[in-house]
Amino acid sequence: MLVMVFTAVTGAHGQGGAHERADWQKNFSAFDARGTIVVADERTAARPIGVFDDTRARKRYSPASTFKIPHTLFALDAGAVRDEFEVFSWDGVERSFAPHNQDQDLRSAMRNSAVWVYRLFAGKIGEERAREYLVALDYGNADPRTKEGDYWLDGNLAISAYEQISFLKRFYRNELPFRIEHQRLVKDVMVVEAGRDWILRAKTGWDGRVGWWVGWVEWPQGPVFFALNIDTPNRLADLQKREAIVRSILRAIEALPPA
Repeated sequence: MLVMVFTAVTGAHGQGGAHERADWQKNFSAFDARGTIVVADERTAARPIGVFDDTRARKRYSPASTFKIPHTLFALDAGAVRDEFEVFSWDGVERSFAPHNQDQDLRSAMRNSAVWVYRLFAGKIGEERAREYLVALDYGNADPRTKEGDYWLDGNLAISAYEQISFLKRFYRNELPFRIEHQRLVKDVMVVEAGRDWILRAKTGWDGRVGWWVGWVEWPQGPVFFALNIDTPNRLADLQKREAIVRSILRAIEALPPA
C-alpha cells in the first residue's frame, strides 16, 4: 500500500477523522479531471477515511442516477415494482442511448440507467411520499421539489460526497428504514464486477455538469466505500474518467486487484 499523505479534516457535513489525501491529486491529474473522492476503508479496526478535496466533498450536488439506489427502495416499498423480474414495456420513444430503447427489468434499468423506468416509479410514488422517504433516510437535503424535469436530475435534491458515504454505510448494514429483503435485492442489482473474494457494487450518475460514481467493494475483511464526483466540461467525453479515477485509487490501496 502507498504511504498515506494526509491532514486531518472534520466539520459540518464531513466525516470525523477523515484525512486529506493530497497524494490522490495525481489520480485526478492523470485524467485531467477536477473533483473529489471520499474513501472509507473498513477492512481494519482503524477504519480510515481518506478524502481528496475536503471542501468539495462537503458540497451538495444533484445525485443524478446515483439516486437510483434509494429510488429503487422507494419503488419496492410503494409497490411501484414487485421484484427484479417484473418487466416494463418500452414506450416506443427512441432515445439517444440504444439500451434504453427496449423492455427493462430492475437489473437492466439500474445497469443502463434507464431514466424512463424511474419516471414511472416517481409518478406512482408521488412527491409527498418521496419527501417522506427522503426525510426518513436523511438523504442530502431531502428536497424532491422541481420546477420542471426530474427532481433527482433537474430539481432541488442535492447530496454531498460525505453524505453519499453515510448513506451507503447504512445501506450496506441493512440499517435503512426499509424491508431487509428489499435492501438485499437492490444490492444484488448493483453488482458491477466480482472476483474470487470480492464484489464491487456501484452506481454512476451524471446531470450534464457533474459526474458521480458511488458504491463499495466487499472483502472478507470488510467493505471499502467510495463516493466520487467530478466536473464534466467535455460532457460525454469525461464520463469514462469517473470509474477510471476511482479504480486507480482503489487499486493503489489494494481495495481492487491490479488491472
